Amino acid sequence: MASLNVYSALVVLFLTCGAAMATKQNDQIIKDNNCETKMGLPCVLETFTSIFETGTISSKCCSEHVGLGKVCHSALVKRTLENPLFKDLSPARIIAKSIQTWNNCLSLIDSPSPSA
Repeated sequence: MASLNVYSALVVLFLTCGAAMATKQNDQIIKDNNCETKMGLPCVLETFTSIFETGTISSKCCSEHVGLGKVCHSALVKRTLENPLFKDLSPARIIAKSIQTWNNCLSLIDSPSPSA
């Protein structure tokens, strides 16, 4: 019985340390790449709504979002998912919406604009 408690404690410690390390790693990526300063607040809100709620993202905000870069995009989404306020969200669903938003923005930015 004692070995089961020790094992359980080690598993909890390992999972806790892993989550803390992931958070620190994402925070470091965000800091190193100045991720939080690359987009204006209106586009941050639009992008957030597109990924974490139900909404669309304009071509202007797609341009800013793609300019943010894939590394920042991924680190910000992961850090948001680690926030206790979002614990009830499905990580798999959010990651899928995140990829969809990124790919939609890439295709919107890459497609030629209609001539005036």
